[in-house]
Amino acid sequence: MFESVQALIDEHRRVQEELSDPAVHADAARAKRVNRRYAELSRIVAAYDAWVAASDDLDAAREFAREDEAFAAEVPELEEGLQAAQEKLRRLLIPRDPDDARDVIMEIKAGEGGAESALFAADLLRMYIQYAASKGWKTELLERNESDLGGYKDVQLAIKGSSTDPAQGVWAHLKYEGGVHRVQRVPATESQGRIHTSTTGVLVFPEVDEPDEIAISQNDLKIDVFRSSGPGGQSVNTTDSAVRITHLPTGIVVSMQNEKSQLQNREAGMRVLRARILAKQQEEIDAAASDARKSQIRGMDRSERIRTYNFPENRIADHRTGFKAYNLDQVMDGALEPIIESAIAADEEARLAAVGSES
Repeated sequence: MFESVQALIDEHRRVQEELSDPAVHADAARAKRVNRRYAELSRIVAAYDAWVAASDDLDAAREFAREDEAFAAEVPELEEGLQAAQEKLRRLLIPRDPDDARDVIMEIKAGEGGAESALFAADLLRMYIQYAASKGWKTELLERNESDLGGYKDVQLAIKGSSTDPAQGVWAHLKYEGGVHRVQRVPATESQGRIHTSTTGVLVFPEVDEPDEIAISQNDLKIDVFRSSGPGGQSVNTTDSAVRITHLPTGIVVSMQNEKSQLQNREAGMRVLRARILAKQQEEIDAAASDARKSQIRGMDRSERIRTYNFPENRIADHRTGFKAYNLDQVMDGALEPIIESAIAADEEARLAAVGSES
């Protein structure tokens, strides 16, 4: 078992030597990649060392127990420790999503429910900003299209992490948030106290680290400029600062009008465009891969209903993992970690089963 570990230990040593080379740190993009790989390998090496130590301790206890029964009492506990260390290492050896360490761009779009859906989009935006703050991540509002009642028809948010460890990456945690979020509550516009059901869509894309990572030819872009508009369509700017970028080969369209500067809107639009192209490329890779290698939790279907927020019962339920809790008020204030951990665990179990079926 764990035949592949020695190769990873050797790679860890080579990466450690690479990090001592000043030339690596002169190239920011390369330094980021090397640091990420080093963090990932360090966790595996530490888990392997813990497994070896637990195995040695158990062997020693069994040896001593043959001569002194007092040591026999320690054997069951050491066996449990070895099993736990073995399971941790086994999980770390599952092939990790190569995008896990990336930052993300999130899009929240109003769906069924009209004004109530747009208001819930604003609530979800606040929830994710609060969650990001609890993780020490930075957020940046890239674009927003406000509704008449103060919600959002759609809003785009960039979330940036601080760790080089892929397991602590923004994408590693938020990639499971994509899908349809259903809300059940009495809308602010409801005068008779009736509970309504509305939906809001969430899209999550891993952000491209460096612009040249996704090659985009200027000849493949159609760029239009127009005046920014606010709720109800009224003009909020007297200059053509809003930008619409169309990527002709893929048909992806990105519009930005959040900033007063056309240049800033164009830069933000290109960030979103690169992220969408990267996501499209990954979807094509996933579609070509065997079903066993696909994430069982982060589905390809963006119309999938993934979660229900029931305000009258203060209940949150994830339909993919079976997670349910009655602390919706806390969740809406950013306490998302248990829900996200349930998705990570379920996906991990599915990938473990897939690896087992292939071996």
